[in-house]
Amino acid sequence: MKRYLFALVLGVVGCAILISLGVWQLERLAVKQAAIAEIESRINTPAVPVPRHPDPLQDKYMAVEATGTLLDLVRVYTSQKDKGAGYRIIQAFEFDGRRIMVDRGFLPIDAHSDVNGPVEVTVLGNLHWPDETTSWTPAPDIAGNRWFARDVTALALTLQAEPVLIVARSLTPNTFTARPIPVSSADITNDHLEYVITWFSLAFVWAGMTLYLLWRINRRTV
Repeated sequence: MKRYLFALVLGVVGCAILISLGVWQLERLAVKQAAIAEIESRINTPAVPVPRHPDPLQDKYMAVEATGTLLDLVRVYTSQKDKGAGYRIIQAFEFDGRRIMVDRGFLPIDAHSDVNGPVEVTVLGNLHWPDETTSWTPAPDIAGNRWFARDVTALALTLQAEPVLIVARSLTPNTFTARPIPVSSADITNDHLEYVITWFSLAFVWAGMTLYLLWRINRRTV
């Protein structure tokens, strides 16, 4: 009887833990899907003027439009599928007595240097404060004008601008080599469904192993 009890307790506890992890991932999946839906609704709303004091939490992904002058630029190293290595071109942008920043898009690494202002354009895009800097991110090569992450605060200091970044969806007129990489919810990682399947599959396997163990114990005691 003790042999049955140990195997049964081990099986029930193991299945309970694995199922609870699966349920937890289901809850996180629902939260992430709701967050993505909210982000998509923000991205696709009609564009408005850039707020005077935008909030990085409340105004993230807000659709905005502004007409002004592109000035100094910096290059942020990146890569694009099917395009290879290149740079995001981020440029100081002056309008209405303000100086913020515009992420104009992707420039292939072997392309000639893009325009470095002053150029008057109308920018349609979304406010963004990307969180790309980690402890592994190399320090920027200021002399070589090469960065390795979009650190809005640090870029703003370098470009002497407000820590406000518009990721361009389009620029008018657009005669630049760099092409916009619009903000998209597709960039948001959502692996929770895979975790749900994994945890529930492990619970199923654990239950099967428990039944097999009980069967073996029964065979030995008969």
